[in-house]
Amino acid sequence: MSSVNPNINDSWKNILWESFQADYFSKLKAFLVEEKNKANIFPPGSLIFNAFNSTPFDKVKVVILGQDPYHGDGQAHGLCFSVPKGIKIPPSLVNIYKELNNDLGISIPKHGNLESWARKGVLLLNATLTVRAHQAGSHQNKGWEKFTDEVIQKLSSEKNNLVFVLWGSYAQSKSKLIDSNKHCILKAVHPSPLSANRGGFFGTRPFSKCNSYLSDHNIEPINWAIDA
Repeated sequence: MSSVNPNINDSWKNILWESFQADYFSKLKAFLVEEKNKANIFPPGSLIFNAFNSTPFDKVKVVILGQDPYHGDGQAHGLCFSVPKGIKIPPSLVNIYKELNNDLGISIPKHGNLESWARKGVLLLNATLTVRAHQAGSHQNKGWEKFTDEVIQKLSSEKNNLVFVLWGSYAQSKSKLIDSNKHCILKAVHPSPLSANRGGFFGTRPFSKCNSYLSDHNIEPINWAIDA
């Protein structure tokens, strides 16, 4: 990873060029280099910007915001809530799939890889893009949040009629970065079992609401079915 030439899709590189040249990003890069000498970092370096490379700037229709990458072996691959095929589906994603099934009747997938959503225009963005192995939240407050806040602001200012899906209080705190006059903001409690089972997630129908908004603005809705 380089502050001058990061491994990121050109559409994003152009939009975020000033961020990559900023002092805070140089410090973040130095921190990550130092961390790699001490511990395993997730996701692998080639997948840190996977969300951006899977969903170019001009293709974004929906933004789902997560907080932190998974910190277990083999889980994180740069897309929030998603895990590679062959990895056990995490509890939050189990609940997302239940709501997807209840909302649209889409059968629950056998795996947790959400790359097909990303290819269809769903930016699966974590606020922090890296983590030290087995240490949740270990890379918070190192610069990633400033970077991803700038991503959200750029999306809000440069595009129209996006849907921002904000699950949980942390994601909802980012709503101040979004122009609600230009975009749709869908809020609900976090899909984690602790939150979702208390009520406020199931029955919120985010997938059909998202597609209704896109259709109302003459944008092709998302096919939320997960590729096998």
